[in-house]
Amino acid sequence: MENKMIAVCGLNCAECGAFTATRDNDDAMRAKVAAEWSKSFNVDIPAESINCGGCRSGSTVLFVHCNECDMRTCAAEKQAPHCGACGDYPCETISAMHRECPSAAENLKAL
Repeated sequence: MENKMIAVCGLNCAECGAFTATRDNDDAMRAKVAAEWSKSFNVDIPAESINCGGCRSGSTVLFVHCNECDMRTCAAEKQAPHCGACGDYPCETISAMHRECPSAAENLKAL
């Protein structure tokens, strides 16, 4: 698992549909991910918005949620490479997220 593919919160970007669709330039994957996420989150997500180079990759192409992520913004403001390197870790924001996705907490521990 490449460190730069672990998001600031601990999610593995390499397992994300937006990242893989972008990496593979796969429009069918973009459409599939858009449909799944639109249904799961009860919002309209257009297939053309399914593009992301990875949270900590240095890419300027980020999925809208990743670009607006509170944890990513906080880490940037605190100049922390990821939440696990923050002096306030674990805060309530990251703790709530990790309750929903325990594998992200494990990924941060591995960093």
